[in-house]
Amino acid sequence: MQPTPFAPGLVLRNFQPGKKLSDFKLIAFDMDSTLINIECIDEIADAVGRKAEVAAITEAAMRGEITDFKDSLRRRVALLRGVTIADLEEVYVQRLQLNPGATELVAACKAAGLKVLLVSGGFTFFADRVKERLGIDFARSNLLEIHSGPNCGQLTGHVMEQSWGDICDGAEKRRTLLEVASLLGIEPAQCIAMGDGANDLPMMAAAGLSVAYHAKPKVREQAMVSIESGGLDRLLEVLSPT
Repeated sequence: MQPTPFAPGLVLRNFQPGKKLSDFKLIAFDMDSTLINIECIDEIADAVGRKAEVAAITEAAMRGEITDFKDSLRRRVALLRGVTIADLEEVYVQRLQLNPGATELVAACKAAGLKVLLVSGGFTFFADRVKERLGIDFARSNLLEIHSGPNCGQLTGHVMEQSWGDICDGAEKRRTLLEVASLLGIEPAQCIAMGDGANDLPMMAAAGLSVAYHAKPKVREQAMVSIESGGLDRLLEVLSPT
């Protein structure tokens, strides 16, 4: 279906406005460049003078030009070897900001009775803090390995295995959305998935409503709602809160 301009900077595809936010029961957000303003891995790389190299891989992965997200993440994390916990803290404090409308949209979702899920190809160091900051119900992201020996407090350049697997890629984002929905007794059609990069497409395809936020062209083209200017809370122009 051809895109339909709904309002300036807001495009609909195969979605008829008129639904309420409370028609849905779960909303899943990507983190980097969706809920927050940065790609954390790129900013971490800046601490070791490798931002350009890492950012180029990130950009290619988000555009869908690198189809193996796990491989692209391992390549980028390997370049972070030697980064310290203090460097991560500095990125969080000095560079990470919530994107406009994030607080308002999450609050509206919770008020309408939705559960909120953060599912990220980024890292627990940031995702857990964003989860707490916004009062998000569930979060899944990747765990950076940290030296415990002579180089205590430095990144090893590897991602650690967790109970659910090793790397949260597009397939894992989709699986997590469906797993949380199932545990809560929610149908996929009652879920909203919101992201900006190619690795968000699997979970967006599984949800009843897919939302692109300032996204890559491939994601905008496949999303039912595309927010192309303004904040995250512009979704409330499409779904009335009550």
